[in-house]
Amino acid sequence: MDTKIVEWLISHGINENLATFLKTGFYIILIGFISLLSNLITKKIILRIIEAVIHKTKNTWDDIFIKKKVFSKLSHLVPALIILFSTDLIFKDYPNLIPVTNKAAYLYIIIIVMIVLNSVLLTLNSIYNTLPISKSRHISGYVQVVQIAVMFTGVMVIISVIFDADLKGLFLGLGTFAAVLMLVFKDTILGFVASIQVSMNNMVNPGDWISMPGRKADGVVLEINLNTVKVQNWDKTISTIPTYALVSESFQNWRGMEESGGRRIKRSINIDMTSVKFCSEKMILEFSKIQVLNNYIEAKEKELNEFNEKHNVDPSVLANGRRMTNLGSFRKYMEGYLHAHPLIHDNMTFLVRQLQPNDKGIPIEIYVFSRDQKWANYEAIQADIFDHILAVLPEFELKVFQNPTGSDFSNIIS
Repeated sequence: MDTKIVEWLISHGINENLATFLKTGFYIILIGFISLLSNLITKKIILRIIEAVIHKTKNTWDDIFIKKKVFSKLSHLVPALIILFSTDLIFKDYPNLIPVTNKAAYLYIIIIVMIVLNSVLLTLNSIYNTLPISKSRHISGYVQVVQIAVMFTGVMVIISVIFDADLKGLFLGLGTFAAVLMLVFKDTILGFVASIQVSMNNMVNPGDWISMPGRKADGVVLEINLNTVKVQNWDKTISTIPTYALVSESFQNWRGMEESGGRRIKRSINIDMTSVKFCSEKMILEFSKIQVLNNYIEAKEKELNEFNEKHNVDPSVLANGRRMTNLGSFRKYMEGYLHAHPLIHDNMTFLVRQLQPNDKGIPIEIYVFSRDQKWANYEAIQADIFDHILAVLPEFELKVFQNPTGSDFSNIIS
């Protein structure tokens, strides 16, 4: 056919060289048109048929391939293959251009294959993230390692095609630059090893709340990549932590708290030691009217009376025998109050304890767990409990210790 085209052009007064050139140009335009048409047919017809079939399936994972445009990117191979198989025909009369055109087609195909493989890896990662296991086992680090391997191999193949080098020899020659590569990709290598340890030991998962003061991170983990871990702090700022820091440095993961169903309240209030005293009959009578103390006061008074009678205690001296104190009664009241509180866990660690007295008084510590783990609600529960403590202390004739303020000194002066 190409001979007939040349002869036809020569018969119209065009010299042979120009006729050959025009024939080649005609083939270039024709193959270019066929390539564009094939790409258009692939995208507009074949891809739509594939997408329609996929949408009708019950599976949802195949829809992700469409969302990531894997098939759309793959369609670019069609014109490249057409050009590759047509170079011998197009440049039959210009054989020196065949290797150049073939190289260009090969390079285009390699780049498209790299893009498609990268898209497939991201799609598989997205599919994996829809599975329940992804909440405890993330594979983002492994996917990134494979992506790097794909890109690295692709670059080596491109170099091999451009310079007509032996691919095996190129890979063997890399051993000479191993030290340089180790230095350049130090963070990547450390991150890869760390991501394996983090994943295998289930140390951190996306969605976990971690605290890492050394890195100024305190919030929810958004992503765990090969090189970095992104944490959204409570003030909505983003902290970026090297992945290997999770292995080499200490951090606090609050996942256990979230899974337990409770959030710890650990706070104390200092009682003025001068306000601690034995309970008088009047105080005992008043305490017995408090609902959460009623049974305790009755049982405790009976226990103490039996002990004192058994040991012939002289009740006229307060130091003799055993007696109730206002501080002990207050601790029992707080236990009863917290047990009755609807937002405090009864089946988790539950303490109202007295700590070591110091120069600021006697610390009475509340160590319990709230049922609500949300930060704002948790703080509200905690504040409500201590509001109540401050308000009820005078009922037990107890005082809170605090350092003198300006008004205290003013009263002394006046």
